[in-house]
Amino acid sequence: MDPSLLSALVLGLVEGLTEFLPVSSTGHLILAGDLLDFDPPSRDVFYIAIQTGAMLAVVWEYRARFFRVDPQLWRNLIIAFLPAAVLGLLLGGLIKTYLFKPVPVALAFIIGGVIILFVERREHLPRVETTTAMTWLDALKVGFAQCFALIPGTSRSGATIIGGMLFGLSRRTATEFSFFLAVPTLIAAGAYDSWKNRRLFSAEDIGMWAVGLVVSFVSAFLVIRWLIRYVATHDFRPFAWYRIAFGVVVLMTAYFGWVDWTAD
Repeated sequence: MDPSLLSALVLGLVEGLTEFLPVSSTGHLILAGDLLDFDPPSRDVFYIAIQTGAMLAVVWEYRARFFRVDPQLWRNLIIAFLPAAVLGLLLGGLIKTYLFKPVPVALAFIIGGVIILFVERREHLPRVETTTAMTWLDALKVGFAQCFALIPGTSRSGATIIGGMLFGLSRRTATEFSFFLAVPTLIAAGAYDSWKNRRLFSAEDIGMWAVGLVVSFVSAFLVIRWLIRYVATHDFRPFAWYRIAFGVVVLMTAYFGWVDWTAD
């Protein structure tokens, strides 16, 4: 197989498996891309493609909600989307310059894992049991929580799900709203990055984009269905321990020179 297509397959799988779990898809892509030495001129455009695949999986799974006119849902999504959008426009350049590197990502993995463990130790008494019961203020609070996801390695899903639970949403409600919020967030981020990188679009890369998008869509679709069943009877502690262990491994390999993290 063409090495670029193999890398596209692996990275599409990484994106699809991690976008909706509280483990940071961006952090995993930075680390996986570094290990694969994946740095083509169209890399940023490729990442847009695979994130689009994950986003489309949400739209397909919840198509009955999205394609039915639901003013309350769309109002809440717009409100929740705005804080991170504004902050991202203001600080996006600085964040990409200083934090899109393996070691800062590893530290964010560990800190995020500790926060999840702390939240899961608290007694959780939800007051909002469904996404339809969410107020605009509930949505705004989740939107502020999503701002932490601008730090690579934090996890957009983790920030919105755990933040939602802290603000009184049930585990399932926080998880579903996190899925929904991915749609405007990824569409806006994709459109903005596509415009910035429009000169990198090339017909030669269509095969690579197609492989990554399809793999991302299928794997994200499976994760979405699995996670909704999972949260019915489980908490997020296993993901917290995974984050901590993974972050420690990255830091150790960087410190001892076992892996050449060239992006650092």
